[in-house]
Amino acid sequence: MRPGSRIRGGLLTPALLAGVGLAGCASKGDVQMVQGEVALLKAEVARRDSARAADLGEVIRLQRQVMDSFAANRRAVAQLKGDLSSDLYNIQQQLVQLQELTGQSQQRLTDLRTRLEARGAQIETAPVTPGDTAPPDPAGASASADQMYEASLAQLRRGSLSTARLGLREMIRLHPTSERIPDALYFIGQSFASENPDSAAAYYGQVVERHAGSPRAASALYNLGLLAERRKDNAGARTAYQRVTEKYPQSDEAALARDRLQALGR
Repeated sequence: MRPGSRIRGGLLTPALLAGVGLAGCASKGDVQMVQGEVALLKAEVARRDSARAADLGEVIRLQRQVMDSFAANRRAVAQLKGDLSSDLYNIQQQLVQLQELTGQSQQRLTDLRTRLEARGAQIETAPVTPGDTAPPDPAGASASADQMYEASLAQLRRGSLSTARLGLREMIRLHPTSERIPDALYFIGQSFASENPDSAAAYYGQVVERHAGSPRAASALYNLGLLAERRKDNAGARTAYQRVTEKYPQSDEAALARDRLQALGR
């Protein structure tokens, strides 16, 4: 044994023991402090986890609400599509029925008009002998010239040309002195204008020659010019237009006739 080791050992042992004791006390306090901090950390983590869980629960709840809303919207859209499909089908059925009714009505009107025009053609082409007399027509005889004229003009507007001509001719026969005669002759000419230009020209000519003072005379003369142009008879057209400008210079037809003369190069 080295000298002094025992003394050193005897002297240092209590100090070492005291140091170890102090060291032991410090470590225990540190441990307790750490344990406290760990407890606080755990509490904070638990609080945060709880808040996150609450937030997640709210997100899940909102997501469910959104999904429920989407599902409700899909059901509503499906219901709406079903309703629209049903309404569309009903409308289509109604349209089909309406088309059928319209077609039937149109067919009836066409048949009636065809019969009337055929009847009118028969009357127009029926031969007249000196001993023949017109059949009695109480309704026509009692109707005034104006009434017969307006009724015939209404038929003309509807496109019933033959019926209109019959009415106007009957008016002329029953009321030969009526002031409506020039008008009746003029519109008979109008009824022939597209299908028989020669007949139209003949009636316009009657207005011009027999009723030169009528307001219809200028129109009839101007229409004679138009018919001549349709026949490529430019000379005849110029003659008719010049007569309009000379005999009826203040009429609307005179202004139109001047335009036509310029177009034809006089």
